[in-house]
Amino acid sequence: MSTLPLLKTLGRCATLGLVLSAFAVPAAAVIEYTESQRDTAIELVEQLEERHYSKLAYDDKLSSQHLDAYIESLDGSKMFFTAADIKEFEQYRSVMDDQLPEGNLSAGFTIFNRFQERLQTRLESVMETLPETIAAMDFSVDEYYELSTDDREWAADMSVLDERWRKHLKNQVLSLKLAEKEAEEIPETLSRRYTNQLKRVNQYNNQDVFQIYANALTELYDPHTNYFSPRRSENFNINMSLSLEGIGAVLQAEDEYTKVVRLVPKGPADKQGDLQPSDRIVAVGQGEDGEMVDVIGWRLDEVVQLVRGEKGSTVVLEVLPAKSKTTDERKRFAIVRNEVKLEEQSAQKRVLEVPNGDQTLKVGVIDIPAFYIDFEAMRRGDKDYKSTTRDVKKLLLELQEENVDGLVIDLRNNGGGSLQEANELTGLFIEYGPTVQIRHSSRRVWRDGKRLKSDYYEGPLVVLINRLSASASEIFAGAIQDYERGIIVGDRSFGKGTVQTLTPLTEGQLKITESKFYRISGDSTQHRGVVPDVNFPTLFDTEEIGESALDHALNWDQINSVRHRRYDDLSSVLPHVTELFKERSHNNPDFLFLEDQIALAADARKVERLPLKEEMRLALRESQKEKALQIENKRRKAKGEELLTSLDMDEEESEDADLEVEAEEADDPAAQTDEDTPDVLLTEAGNVLVDALVLKQQRFAVHAAKKE
Repeated sequence: MSTLPLLKTLGRCATLGLVLSAFAVPAAAVIEYTESQRDTAIELVEQLEERHYSKLAYDDKLSSQHLDAYIESLDGSKMFFTAADIKEFEQYRSVMDDQLPEGNLSAGFTIFNRFQERLQTRLESVMETLPETIAAMDFSVDEYYELSTDDREWAADMSVLDERWRKHLKNQVLSLKLAEKEAEEIPETLSRRYTNQLKRVNQYNNQDVFQIYANALTELYDPHTNYFSPRRSENFNINMSLSLEGIGAVLQAEDEYTKVVRLVPKGPADKQGDLQPSDRIVAVGQGEDGEMVDVIGWRLDEVVQLVRGEKGSTVVLEVLPAKSKTTDERKRFAIVRNEVKLEEQSAQKRVLEVPNGDQTLKVGVIDIPAFYIDFEAMRRGDKDYKSTTRDVKKLLLELQEENVDGLVIDLRNNGGGSLQEANELTGLFIEYGPTVQIRHSSRRVWRDGKRLKSDYYEGPLVVLINRLSASASEIFAGAIQDYERGIIVGDRSFGKGTVQTLTPLTEGQLKITESKFYRISGDSTQHRGVVPDVNFPTLFDTEEIGESALDHALNWDQINSVRHRRYDDLSSVLPHVTELFKERSHNNPDFLFLEDQIALAADARKVERLPLKEEMRLALRESQKEKALQIENKRRKAKGEELLTSLDMDEEESEDADLEVEAEEADDPAAQTDEDTPDVLLTEAGNVLVDALVLKQQRFAVHAAKKE
């Protein structure tokens, strides 16, 4: 965890980071709230208490949590406030619930003004001697920088804060040094970074403060309930459009970094392949040769502005990889901005040939990146409007004409979309019946699904999910599992089972969680997600990605189940299928490689402090690289491939392979390079389907023989 201050509720979680100035800055003016914000506060509390699904009352207990959350959002790493400040703030602990419903915002604004005062004073004092301080740093001293500050005590006095700042600054300098930044450039880089950030701090106004204070409360109800200031409301749709125009990535701020939450399937970043969920963006450049702008500590909306751009233009990103615990290792790559076209998000099909003894079975695969529907074309009365269900139905008929023996629906990385499409898609695989239950905050429950009997695909079915399969994907997968219509394989899904609505307030708007999804079994998809019948290994860190990783996420619970048909008795098949999968995976080099990578990432997450001694820091980095090289060579040896002497060789090979692919595509525009790339998880999903099919055939044959 970074030791920089966190103002994560600016633009849901925009960050105010470490800010230093190379010049004298006038003291920030005291920020005061307005009459319209008084009215907004009253409305906000009323909406939360009356409409939120959790039915939480804003009482003394929640007031106490609100105070802690607000202080955490400002100075979560305990770098500015002292124990004396915190003691003074205790006067607000049990009165904020009395003040806020009356429009009294004095607690929030008083605390913020103190924070801003401490911030400016501290950073100006650090900046006064920044070059001399950096020059005097001794990287041969055996000392450490604490990564986790959760258990850190509030500083007893300024001398304790001085020491924290000394180590913090030293860690930043060492990180830049090991990232191969020239010595003379390091003071310039830090000075430029902090100067820009300080300018932003002095631009904060009462809208920003109100938003931080309000969100410290709303996010106690659940992480998807947020207040948007007027400025943030205007940018809301623009920021969301980053997932459609730009690089196709959903971003949020975490500590002083801009973090990638997920990639939009088939978007520029997804297709390019370098950017990954949980990567942290530290610099952005325009064009291949443009100057890289350091964005550490920037507000989320400002980073979005840099990343977004015209179709066809190039943005260069420098990121800290998600798997890296330190801030020393960085990747830099270019992405050509583009628009995510509906046809590129459309479902696609392919056929896997799965060997089984002396025969080879054909398994159809339908990849569904999102649950989409062209509402505008539908409203126009266009008979050929695009939708997930329409496209899948067409592909399904084509695969049946190709005589496939079974079907895999690939929902990996599918973040959801239209609930209507999730319901209708389920209808392609069941005769009729409900697919989802929705419970409102009023506790009224209604059901949605397939109301009329009709033909459906009756063949063997496997649904492949992962940690990034969310919302509508979870409704579909959960229904297939509850009906025992198919086998769910992969990783536990995201776990977002809540529904939000936007409500205008006197100033800004409130996004509030009003309803919750439930499966026909009565189980919620919230928090727990869909648990696969057969679990595959995954690199996704459940502590970083998924609903359960979010603070104050609503709990998993149950309501009454709906009477429903069970199309198969999978309980008699799954134990044997799981055993066959385990036997295969024990001897599969790609699966073993994945498991080794998971173990390596888990070891990296255990690191709680970083050495500030350069020799030890380098040794730590080299140790991680050596472990990564060992598991790569273990995989290569098992597959009979040439061993590497360094991971740099692997990167060079990848670049050569990319050039070969480009050359092949130039000669053959119809080359389907994606189909030539091995996908061990998809292949294993096909194997599971074949195992289940063969087992059923064997049992049917035995049963038929007994009858004779």
